[in-house]
Amino acid sequence: MNKKVLIVDDEPNILILMEQALEKLEEENDVELLTAKNGLEALEIIKSEKPDLVFLDVMMPKMSGLEVCDTVKNKLAMQNIYIIMLTAKGQEFDKQSGIAVGADLYMTKPFRPKEVLQKSREVLGLL
Repeated sequence: MNKKVLIVDDEPNILILMEQALEKLEEENDVELLTAKNGLEALEIIKSEKPDLVFLDVMMPKMSGLEVCDTVKNKLAMQNIYIIMLTAKGQEFDKQSGIAVGADLYMTKPFRPKEVLQKSREVLGLL
């Protein structure tokens, strides 16, 4: 079965960077890359596609990454979806908020593409 990765960010540049960082997964491991530009869109995709891994921006219109994470992990109880929060803010408070709502990992922007790819491979079991 195909693995799926969802990238959620309201900044087009970040979406493009993330897709470029992960295109190797598409080519080498047949991983499907999905994208969403806001929290509501992300939630719809998560419900319908059930991605294995979600890179979730914290600050977004319509619904924040924290709200999306809380909904997925706690309200929908989709514990098997690995959520990595992406944020420009590396403050401890943010990390605590992310972990409180069930985020599996926290990455700060700007991120290193190699790191994103490596972490994705680990989570998806493609090492």
